[in-house]
Amino acid sequence: EEKHLGIYADLLSRNAQLLPGGAAQNTARGAQYLLPPSSVMFIGCVGKDESAEKLAAGNRAAGLEYCYRYDEQAATGRCGVVITGHNRSMCTDLAAANCYKLEHLKENWSLVEKSKALFVGGYHLTVSVDSIMALCEEAATKNKPFILSLSAPFIPQFFKEPLDKTAPYWDYVVGNETEAQSYADSHDLNTHSIPEIATHLANLPKKNTQRKRVAIITQGTDPTVIAVQGESGVKTFPVHKIGKDEIVDTTGAGDAFAGGFFAGVAKGESLERCVDMGQWLAALSLRELGPAYPMPKKTFTPSS
Repeated sequence: EEKHLGIYADLLSRNAQLLPGGAAQNTARGAQYLLPPSSVMFIGCVGKDESAEKLAAGNRAAGLEYCYRYDEQAATGRCGVVITGHNRSMCTDLAAANCYKLEHLKENWSLVEKSKALFVGGYHLTVSVDSIMALCEEAATKNKPFILSLSAPFIPQFFKEPLDKTAPYWDYVVGNETEAQSYADSHDLNTHSIPEIATHLANLPKKNTQRKRVAIITQGTDPTVIAVQGESGVKTFPVHKIGKDEIVDTTGAGDAFAGGFFAGVAKGESLERCVDMGQWLAALSLRELGPAYPMPKKTFTPSS
Protein backbone atom coordinates (compact mmCIF):
# COMPACT_ATOMS: atom_id res chain seq x y z
CA GLU A 1 0.00 0.00 0.00
CA GLU A 2 1.12 3.54 -0.71
CA LYS A 3 1.10 4.42 3.00
CA HIS A 4 3.93 1.91 3.55
CA LEU A 5 6.28 3.18 0.82
CA GLY A 6 8.12 5.44 3.24
CA ILE A 7 9.59 2.43 5.01
CA TYR A 8 12.39 2.06 2.44
CA ALA A 9 13.84 5.54 2.98
CA ASP A 10 13.40 5.07 6.72
CA LEU A 11 15.35 1.80 6.69
CA LEU A 12 18.13 3.27 4.54
CA SER A 13 18.46 6.18 6.95
CA ARG A 14 19.14 3.60 9.69
CA ASN A 15 22.04 2.01 7.79
CA ALA A 16 20.04 -1.02 6.74
CA GLN A 17 21.95 -3.81 5.01
CA LEU A 18 21.33 -4.05 1.25
CA LEU A 19 21.17 -7.48 -0.37
CA PRO A 20 20.12 -8.74 -3.82
CA GLY A 21 16.63 -10.30 -3.88
CA GLY A 22 13.87 -11.42 -4.19
CA ALA A 23 13.02 -15.06 -3.68
CA ALA A 24 14.14 -16.64 -6.98
CA GLN A 25 17.26 -14.46 -7.09
CA ASN A 26 18.05 -15.54 -3.51
CA THR A 27 17.75 -19.15 -4.67
CA ALA A 28 19.96 -18.45 -7.69
CA ARG A 29 22.64 -16.90 -5.47
CA GLY A 30 22.35 -19.89 -3.15
CA ALA A 31 22.86 -22.38 -5.95
CA GLN A 32 25.78 -20.32 -7.24
CA TYR A 33 27.35 -20.42 -3.76
CA LEU A 34 27.75 -24.20 -4.14
CA LEU A 35 28.75 -24.25 -7.80
CA PRO A 36 31.73 -22.99 -9.83
CA PRO A 37 31.63 -19.26 -10.77
CA SER A 38 29.16 -18.30 -13.52
CA SER A 39 27.29 -21.62 -13.28
CA VAL A 40 23.90 -19.98 -12.66
CA MET A 41 22.02 -17.45 -14.79
CA PHE A 42 19.16 -15.40 -13.32
CA ILE A 43 16.56 -13.82 -15.61
CA GLY A 44 14.11 -11.18 -14.37
CA CYS A 45 12.95 -7.58 -14.68
CA VAL A 46 14.25 -4.39 -13.08
CA GLY A 47 13.95 -0.65 -13.58
CA LYS A 48 16.54 1.70 -15.02
CA ASP A 49 17.74 3.02 -11.69
CA GLU A 50 20.36 2.89 -8.97
CA SER A 51 18.71 -0.10 -7.30
CA ALA A 52 19.18 -2.15 -10.47
CA GLU A 53 22.86 -1.20 -10.51
CA LYS A 54 23.20 -2.35 -6.90
CA LEU A 55 21.45 -5.62 -7.75
CA ALA A 56 23.84 -6.23 -10.62
CA ALA A 57 26.85 -5.44 -8.43
CA GLY A 58 25.63 -7.86 -5.77
CA ASN A 59 25.21 -10.60 -8.34
CA ARG A 60 28.68 -10.01 -9.76
CA ALA A 61 30.15 -10.25 -6.28
CA ALA A 62 28.38 -13.60 -5.83
CA GLY A 63 29.59 -14.93 -9.19
CA LEU A 64 26.00 -15.03 -10.43
CA GLU A 65 25.28 -14.28 -14.09
CA TYR A 66 22.16 -12.22 -14.82
CA CYS A 67 20.10 -11.13 -17.79
CA TYR A 68 17.64 -8.39 -16.88
CA ARG A 69 14.80 -6.87 -18.81
CA TYR A 70 14.98 -3.14 -18.06
CA ASP A 71 11.52 -1.58 -17.80
CA GLU A 72 11.21 2.02 -18.96
CA GLN A 73 8.52 3.07 -16.47
CA ALA A 74 8.65 0.92 -13.34
CA ALA A 75 11.27 1.13 -10.62
CA THR A 76 13.27 -1.86 -9.44
CA GLY A 77 11.34 -3.89 -6.88
CA ARG A 78 12.15 -3.58 -3.18
CA CYS A 79 11.52 -5.56 -0.03
CA GLY A 80 12.01 -4.01 3.39
CA VAL A 81 12.52 -6.38 6.32
CA VAL A 82 12.26 -5.41 9.98
CA ILE A 83 13.56 -7.98 12.47
CA THR A 84 12.48 -8.39 16.09
CA GLY A 85 14.21 -11.27 17.83
CA HIS A 86 13.70 -14.33 15.59
CA ASN A 87 10.62 -12.78 13.98
CA ARG A 88 10.37 -10.61 10.88
CA SER A 89 7.98 -8.23 9.15
CA MET A 90 8.29 -7.75 5.39
CA CYS A 91 7.01 -4.97 3.13
CA THR A 92 7.34 -5.58 -0.61
CA ASP A 93 6.95 -3.21 -3.55
CA LEU A 94 7.15 -5.50 -6.61
CA ALA A 95 7.25 -2.67 -9.16
CA ALA A 96 9.32 -3.80 -12.19
CA ALA A 97 9.28 -7.42 -11.00
CA ASN A 98 5.68 -7.41 -12.25
CA CYS A 99 6.74 -6.28 -15.73
CA TYR A 100 8.62 -9.24 -17.19
CA LYS A 101 7.68 -10.07 -20.82
CA LEU A 102 7.92 -13.24 -22.89
CA GLU A 103 9.59 -11.21 -25.66
CA HIS A 104 12.68 -10.74 -23.49
CA LEU A 105 12.94 -14.48 -22.90
CA LYS A 106 12.65 -15.14 -26.64
CA GLU A 107 15.39 -12.59 -27.36
CA ASN A 108 17.69 -14.43 -24.96
CA TRP A 109 16.55 -17.97 -25.70
CA SER A 110 20.12 -19.13 -26.33
CA LEU A 111 20.66 -18.87 -22.56
CA VAL A 112 17.77 -21.27 -22.00
CA GLU A 113 19.09 -23.68 -24.61
CA LYS A 114 22.47 -23.79 -22.84
CA SER A 115 20.90 -24.61 -19.48
CA LYS A 116 21.13 -28.04 -17.85
CA ALA A 117 18.34 -27.43 -15.33
CA LEU A 118 15.59 -24.83 -14.86
CA PHE A 119 14.14 -23.27 -11.70
CA VAL A 120 11.04 -21.05 -11.52
CA GLY A 121 9.70 -19.32 -8.42
CA GLY A 122 5.94 -19.56 -7.96
CA TYR A 123 5.71 -15.78 -7.59
CA HIS A 124 6.30 -15.54 -11.35
CA LEU A 125 2.89 -17.17 -11.88
CA THR A 126 1.48 -13.72 -11.10
CA VAL A 127 3.55 -12.09 -13.85
CA SER A 128 4.26 -14.08 -17.04
CA VAL A 129 2.74 -17.55 -17.28
CA ASP A 130 3.66 -17.68 -20.99
CA SER A 131 7.34 -17.37 -20.07
CA ILE A 132 7.03 -20.19 -17.55
CA MET A 133 5.27 -22.43 -20.06
CA ALA A 134 8.03 -21.82 -22.59
CA LEU A 135 10.55 -23.04 -20.01
CA CYS A 136 8.30 -25.97 -19.14
CA GLU A 137 8.21 -27.13 -22.76
CA GLU A 138 11.99 -26.73 -23.10
CA ALA A 139 12.53 -28.88 -20.03
CA ALA A 140 10.08 -31.61 -21.04
CA THR A 141 11.19 -31.77 -24.67
CA LYS A 142 14.91 -31.98 -23.83
CA ASN A 143 14.58 -33.94 -20.57
CA LYS A 144 16.03 -31.16 -18.41
CA PRO A 145 15.11 -31.10 -14.72
CA PHE A 146 12.40 -28.50 -14.03
CA ILE A 147 11.93 -27.24 -10.48
CA LEU A 148 9.04 -25.09 -9.27
CA SER A 149 8.80 -23.45 -5.86
CA LEU A 150 5.30 -22.84 -4.48
CA SER A 151 6.76 -19.61 -2.99
CA ALA A 152 3.85 -18.52 -0.77
CA PRO A 153 0.42 -19.73 0.44
CA PHE A 154 -1.40 -17.20 -1.74
CA ILE A 155 -0.03 -18.78 -4.94
CA PRO A 156 -2.10 -22.00 -4.77
CA GLN A 157 -4.92 -20.06 -3.14
CA PHE A 158 -5.37 -17.28 -5.70
CA PHE A 159 -3.36 -18.50 -8.72
CA LYS A 160 -4.60 -22.07 -8.81
CA GLU A 161 -5.29 -22.15 -12.57
CA PRO A 162 -1.83 -21.06 -13.77
CA LEU A 163 -0.19 -23.21 -11.08
CA ASP A 164 -2.12 -26.27 -12.28
CA LYS A 165 -1.18 -25.47 -15.87
CA THR A 166 2.49 -25.90 -14.99
CA ALA A 167 1.98 -28.96 -12.77
CA PRO A 168 2.45 -31.65 -15.47
CA TYR A 169 5.95 -30.27 -16.08
CA TRP A 170 7.23 -30.34 -12.50
CA ASP A 171 10.12 -32.73 -12.02
CA TYR A 172 10.57 -31.25 -8.56
CA VAL A 173 8.08 -29.15 -6.59
CA VAL A 174 9.25 -27.57 -3.35
CA GLY A 175 7.43 -25.67 -0.64
CA ASN A 176 7.00 -25.34 3.10
CA GLU A 177 4.22 -26.85 5.21
CA THR A 178 2.03 -23.72 5.08
CA GLU A 179 2.25 -23.55 1.28
CA ALA A 180 1.53 -27.27 1.01
CA GLN A 181 -1.54 -26.97 3.22
CA SER A 182 -2.75 -24.00 1.18
CA TYR A 183 -2.42 -26.19 -1.92
CA ALA A 184 -4.45 -28.90 -0.19
CA ASP A 185 -7.20 -26.43 0.73
CA SER A 186 -7.42 -24.91 -2.76
CA HIS A 187 -7.55 -28.37 -4.35
CA ASP A 188 -10.08 -29.86 -1.88
CA LEU A 189 -7.75 -32.61 -0.68
CA ASN A 190 -9.50 -32.67 2.72
CA THR A 191 -6.22 -33.18 4.57
CA HIS A 192 -3.46 -31.17 6.18
CA SER A 193 -1.23 -34.23 6.53
CA ILE A 194 2.13 -33.27 5.03
CA PRO A 195 2.98 -36.86 3.92
CA GLU A 196 -0.41 -37.15 2.21
CA ILE A 197 -0.06 -33.79 0.45
CA ALA A 198 3.49 -34.61 -0.66
CA THR A 199 2.31 -37.96 -2.04
CA HIS A 200 -0.53 -36.25 -3.92
CA LEU A 201 1.83 -33.68 -5.47
CA ALA A 202 4.33 -36.35 -6.50
CA ASN A 203 1.70 -38.42 -8.26
CA LEU A 204 -0.08 -35.76 -10.31
CA PRO A 205 -0.14 -36.46 -14.09
CA LYS A 206 3.27 -35.82 -15.65
CA LYS A 207 4.41 -34.73 -19.11
CA ASN A 208 8.01 -36.00 -19.11
CA THR A 209 7.77 -39.65 -18.08
CA GLN A 210 11.54 -40.10 -18.24
CA ARG A 211 11.78 -38.57 -14.77
CA LYS A 212 9.83 -39.39 -11.63
CA ARG A 213 8.41 -36.33 -9.93
CA VAL A 214 9.71 -35.50 -6.47
CA ALA A 215 7.74 -33.38 -3.97
CA ILE A 216 9.78 -31.71 -1.23
CA ILE A 217 8.10 -30.08 1.78
CA THR A 218 10.14 -28.32 4.45
CA GLN A 219 8.75 -27.82 7.96
CA GLY A 220 11.05 -25.36 9.70
CA THR A 221 12.83 -27.24 12.47
CA ASP A 222 10.81 -30.42 11.79
CA PRO A 223 12.04 -33.02 9.26
CA THR A 224 11.83 -32.34 5.54
CA VAL A 225 9.29 -34.65 3.86
CA ILE A 226 9.97 -36.14 0.42
CA ALA A 227 7.57 -38.10 -1.79
CA VAL A 228 8.62 -39.74 -5.06
CA GLN A 229 6.19 -40.53 -7.88
CA GLY A 230 5.10 -44.17 -7.87
CA GLU A 231 6.80 -45.01 -4.58
CA SER A 232 4.88 -45.95 -1.44
CA GLY A 233 5.37 -43.92 1.70
CA VAL A 234 7.53 -40.83 2.15
CA LYS A 235 11.10 -40.16 3.18
CA THR A 236 11.95 -37.82 6.04
CA PHE A 237 15.21 -35.95 6.60
CA PRO A 238 15.98 -34.29 9.95
CA VAL A 239 17.18 -30.71 9.53
CA HIS A 240 20.73 -29.63 10.35
CA LYS A 241 20.76 -28.63 14.00
CA ILE A 242 21.38 -24.98 14.85
CA GLY A 243 21.13 -23.40 18.28
CA LYS A 244 18.57 -20.66 18.91
CA ASP A 245 21.37 -18.30 19.89
CA GLU A 246 22.98 -18.85 16.47
CA ILE A 247 19.92 -17.71 14.52
CA VAL A 248 20.34 -14.16 13.26
CA ASP A 249 17.51 -13.94 10.70
CA THR A 250 15.07 -16.42 9.15
CA THR A 251 14.53 -14.29 6.02
CA GLY A 252 15.35 -16.31 2.91
CA ALA A 253 15.99 -19.63 4.69
CA GLY A 254 13.51 -21.38 2.41
CA ASP A 255 15.12 -19.76 -0.63
CA ALA A 256 18.49 -21.00 0.63
CA PHE A 257 17.19 -24.56 0.95
CA ALA A 258 15.86 -24.39 -2.61
CA GLY A 259 19.21 -23.00 -3.79
CA GLY A 260 21.21 -25.80 -2.22
CA PHE A 261 18.78 -28.41 -3.50
CA PHE A 262 18.86 -26.91 -7.01
CA ALA A 263 22.67 -26.96 -6.98
CA GLY A 264 22.55 -30.65 -6.15
CA VAL A 265 20.13 -31.34 -8.99
CA ALA A 266 22.33 -29.39 -11.42
CA LYS A 267 25.32 -31.50 -10.34
CA GLY A 268 23.39 -34.74 -10.76
CA GLU A 269 23.60 -35.62 -7.07
CA SER A 270 21.39 -38.20 -5.36
CA LEU A 271 18.10 -37.06 -3.84
CA GLU A 272 19.54 -37.55 -0.36
CA ARG A 273 22.57 -35.41 -1.17
CA CYS A 274 20.39 -32.67 -2.74
CA VAL A 275 18.36 -32.43 0.48
CA ASP A 276 21.55 -32.39 2.54
CA MET A 277 22.94 -29.55 0.42
CA GLY A 278 19.70 -27.60 0.81
CA GLN A 279 19.59 -28.02 4.57
CA TRP A 280 23.29 -27.15 4.90
CA LEU A 281 22.84 -23.90 2.98
CA ALA A 282 19.66 -23.00 4.89
CA ALA A 283 21.54 -23.45 8.18
CA LEU A 284 24.28 -21.12 6.93
CA SER A 285 21.71 -18.52 5.87
CA LEU A 286 20.02 -18.56 9.28
CA ARG A 287 23.29 -17.34 10.80
CA GLU A 288 23.38 -14.31 8.46
CA LEU A 289 21.42 -11.06 8.33
CA GLY A 290 18.95 -11.26 5.44
CA PRO A 291 18.97 -13.80 2.60
CA ALA A 292 22.77 -14.00 2.62
CA TYR A 293 25.55 -16.57 2.66
CA PRO A 294 28.85 -16.26 4.57
CA MET A 295 31.98 -14.95 2.90
CA PRO A 296 34.60 -16.16 2.38
CA LYS A 297 32.74 -19.18 1.07
CA LYS A 298 32.40 -22.28 3.19
CA THR A 299 32.81 -25.69 1.59
CA PHE A 300 29.87 -28.09 1.71
CA THR A 301 30.51 -31.10 3.90
CA PRO A 302 27.99 -33.98 3.72
CA SER A 303 26.22 -34.70 7.00
CA SER A 304 26.92 -38.43 6.67
